[in-house]
Amino acid sequence: MKSDAESRMEEGIDQIEFWVRTNPGTRPGPMMKVASGGELSRFLLALKVALADRGSAPTLVFDEIDTGVGGAVADAIGQRLARLSKRVQVLSVTHAPQVAARAATHFLISKSGTTDRVATGIAEMDRPARQEEIARMLAGATITDEARAAAERLLRENTTA
Repeated sequence: MKSDAESRMEEGIDQIEFWVRTNPGTRPGPMMKVASGGELSRFLLALKVALADRGSAPTLVFDEIDTGVGGAVADAIGQRLARLSKRVQVLSVTHAPQVAARAATHFLISKSGTTDRVATGIAEMDRPARQEEIARMLAGATITDEARAAAERLLRENTTA
């Protein structure tokens, strides 16, 4: 941690750098240099959960917190966000079906427009639309019956809606 009273800003005067050891047998180093995208995502989630436990914010926003992680880790992140949402409001932008399936409410964000202008839209999805969107997240451009079944299973296992 460095403090610079001469460079005081509205965010404060302290600059903090976290050092981590990401693998056994390696030397600790600055997190921003040695941690993977997934490790950074999990650290940020843990930090925000710890801050939420202290009542620091009524709403937490996570923008692609699951970037760079696989299915099992995305599922664990989804579980943590769902537990966190019992105490504070959680808004999460995600491309992981395991995270999306745990949401109490699911919005679809879309972009449309021309080369000159882009418009962003948002729409709340009902259960059938959620299933179709999660199936698309699983399968890609061509949604299969298998993807729809997997999406239904994710929703059934992870929500009460």
